[in-house]
Amino acid sequence: MWIVLGALVLGLAMGTVIPLSLPLAYGHYLSIAVLAALDTAFGGIRAYLEDRFDVGVFVTGFVSNTLLAGFFTFLGDRLGVELYYAALFALGVRVFNNLGVIRRDLMQDWKKRGGHKFSPEQRETQG
Repeated sequence: MWIVLGALVLGLAMGTVIPLSLPLAYGHYLSIAVLAALDTAFGGIRAYLEDRFDVGVFVTGFVSNTLLAGFFTFLGDRLGVELYYAALFALGVRVFNNLGVIRRDLMQDWKKRGGHKFSPEQRETQG
């Protein structure tokens, strides 16, 4: 999990430091690539929390999601149809689904460790 989070932080830091300007025509492709990366990162975190993480699945998931979403975008550009919305919708749903599962798993772990129990002194300061 630390590799995924470290790579995400490193990528965000590099993206803010390195000045890169892309033509407006590539905006759809960039949005798809970013969403595919987020989907893969959150999927990797979810798999790690469920003790199912596999590097091969992680890498192939990233490549296949990005290529398929990019193909939808390219095909839509050629047909004159905003087909990339299908990829945005599918990847967006997956991102929020994975985020919900991650949140639920972290909350359950927190409750198992006794994090939801407050002492009487803590209750008075909390409410």
